[in-house]
Amino acid sequence: MTNDPHLALHARGISKFFPGTIALDNVDLTLHRGEIHALLGENGAGKSTLIKCLTGVYRRDGGEIELGGEVVDPKSTHHSQTLGIGTVYQEVNLLPNLTVAENLYLGRQPMRGPFVDRRKMNSAARETLRGFGVQIDPAQLLSSFSVAIQQVVAIARAVEMSGKILILDEPTASLDNEEVQLLFGVIRTLKERGLAVVFITHFLDQVFDICDCATVLRNGQVVGRIDLETATRNDVITLMLGRQLATRVNKPASQIEGHTLLEIDGLHKTGMLDAFSLDLREGEVVGLAGLLGSGRTETANLIFGAVKADHGRLKLRGKEIQLRNPRDAVAHGFALCPEDRKTEGIVGDLSVRDNIALALQARRGWTRPIPRKEIDAIAQHYVRTLDIRLANLDMPIRLLSGGNQQKALLARWLATEPDFLILDEPTRGIDIGAHAEIIALIERLQQNGMALLVASSEMEELVAYSNRVIVLRDRKQVGELVGDEVTSDNIIKAIAADPQTEGVT
Repeated sequence: MTNDPHLALHARGISKFFPGTIALDNVDLTLHRGEIHALLGENGAGKSTLIKCLTGVYRRDGGEIELGGEVVDPKSTHHSQTLGIGTVYQEVNLLPNLTVAENLYLGRQPMRGPFVDRRKMNSAARETLRGFGVQIDPAQLLSSFSVAIQQVVAIARAVEMSGKILILDEPTASLDNEEVQLLFGVIRTLKERGLAVVFITHFLDQVFDICDCATVLRNGQVVGRIDLETATRNDVITLMLGRQLATRVNKPASQIEGHTLLEIDGLHKTGMLDAFSLDLREGEVVGLAGLLGSGRTETANLIFGAVKADHGRLKLRGKEIQLRNPRDAVAHGFALCPEDRKTEGIVGDLSVRDNIALALQARRGWTRPIPRKEIDAIAQHYVRTLDIRLANLDMPIRLLSGGNQQKALLARWLATEPDFLILDEPTRGIDIGAHAEIIALIERLQQNGMALLVASSEMEELVAYSNRVIVLRDRKQVGELVGDEVTSDNIIKAIAADPQTEGVT
């Protein structure tokens, strides 16, 4: 055990395994009293899993947690609260139909005989919130206040119930700038009180504004702990995305000889993505780079018609097309493998066979069912071609490993013989072997003349197979790298460029 009086929490060697996936691999996290500590990493890096292990949502498979000099073993969120660890999520987990005071003291209301002492409860709530710099009437319904005030109430409740560690998971995602500053004032107050605050966000400007230091996760491992007083944006982004250049014998050509397949002109969705334009040729792979929240997934969904654009035009082989929904996209030879395969891709309880056949059946129409013999032949072909490891085609797809689920999802779309394939984080959360196989598949599809748009936080991959890379930041298209310009360093520079100084000489 550690005798450092300034140490609030020391998690050592935290590991968590899921079928086919190592979610956390020997992760350490050290928090000090009076410190605001950023926990950073792309989707799938392991942030949420680590928090769930610290707060008892998941039982960890390895490691120990030391809190205030004593080893603890949180068995539930309630248990973690009693130990001193409170958590506030982006979506406020309170009851909007109750008053502010009722939410603050739910489950521990002051009583007068058999009745709740509302006068005492409201007075205590008013005094508590005043300590957080907020003066409101706690007798009013929570729903009558802004999201920022609701966040402050949630923080106040968590601190009152816990009081040692406060974990804030994307607390500013739904707030405007004034509301963010209100919340930051509360967080700084907690720092002065000596609490250790974990701050999870994808807004780097906010990290440098409010945090003292950061631990960066990547692929379930800690890749660095840095002091934010001396670190730069480049330092942080380099740790988050990695910078080791991928090596390959044949670097993708910068000029593709194929005909122009798709022209995207000014695709725009208010609040989601600024005008996006791209011409894509047959046999070309264009990468989409950017941090979490930059607009990669939004771009993919707009192009595929999963979200209807407000403005913009699409031309396919020179002819303008309208995509009202994904069915139109599939009819035009588009395909999309989504970022979250478990919730947006696979149908877990259906068989591997049925999952592979889904898109092809939808394309043909549900009134023209594909014969079972044909489905079997298609499924068996892609099981062999993609080396999908399974007991039989009848097994539920949820029983496959993450890598095999991803390959089955790819098989679903390849069975439609698309001209244009969009891949959103195609190698996230899969083992090394499947990772290499999917990269090899991308290169094969490119050589066969398919056009691909690949959104990925893995820079080594983008460098390896992309003819061009479009860089997104703050849901805007901010740069394009071509041919030899496609390097990890150049991608980092484009992502990290300060928008306030761009164009200033």
